[in-house]
Amino acid sequence: MSGATKYIHLDGPFPLYRGVALPEATLAYETWGELSRDRDNVVLLFTGMSPSAHAASSLEDPSRGWWEFMIGPGRAIDTSRYFVICFNNLGSCFGSTGPASVNPETGQPYRLDFPELSVEDIARSQREALRQMGISRIHAAVGASLGGMSALSYAVEFPDEVDELVIISAATRATPFAIAIRSLQRDCIKTDPAWAGGYYREGEQPQEGMRLARKMGLMSYRSPQEWQHRFGRTRVEWMDEPGTEPFDIEFQVESYLEANALKFIKVCDANTYLY
Repeated sequence: MSGATKYIHLDGPFPLYRGVALPEATLAYETWGELSRDRDNVVLLFTGMSPSAHAASSLEDPSRGWWEFMIGPGRAIDTSRYFVICFNNLGSCFGSTGPASVNPETGQPYRLDFPELSVEDIARSQREALRQMGISRIHAAVGASLGGMSALSYAVEFPDEVDELVIISAATRATPFAIAIRSLQRDCIKTDPAWAGGYYREGEQPQEGMRLARKMGLMSYRSPQEWQHRFGRTRVEWMDEPGTEPFDIEFQVESYLEANALKFIKVCDANTYLY
């Protein structure tokens, strides 16, 4: 049992942390390795804010995963020993139920009618999925960034069901700086006319607002020291070519932010990013 994306439908309605419930919920997931006879070798991998469940390649899907160098035989998360499960977060747009999903009560995408989410909902939905899969205990909860906060939430809420906890670049709460940056990111999206109050049409999402929001988020994910080490003041090769526009991209760090943002807006839903 490993490889390409699978889906599990949670027994509904699924109650959320802030008191409301989703009429139905689906989680997309992928697995690697083999589940032991005693079902005691499960590593539950929580994703960050934007990735899909495709954390590593497999025979069914050989494309490179977002944590490719960490997962596999003999790697840090050793699939010759552990059965790794990675769910796409509840609220995401890569197969799991989220704002871009169809609301079964209206037949239209949820958009801003999707209920408010919390980190606890991410943890609880994945625990429910595991229980439906017949897994009542995990060897380790692992995650980075939002995934680290979700893993921590899982361990805090269900301490008797987790043996080990591995969190990276995460904390129990956001700092004022992080809160401020996220506020500006949301403003970038919400002030884009194409956002249309959150009820934009399919294929007409606010790309300019998303592009700026993603670039701002990327700036906060890395330290000044890392930016200096990776890019320094190296300029792009085309800067001095004829026809270059004033105030165009001049440095490689700018080119990196732009390329990443343009790639991101092609795959991520704007309301999902807001949630």
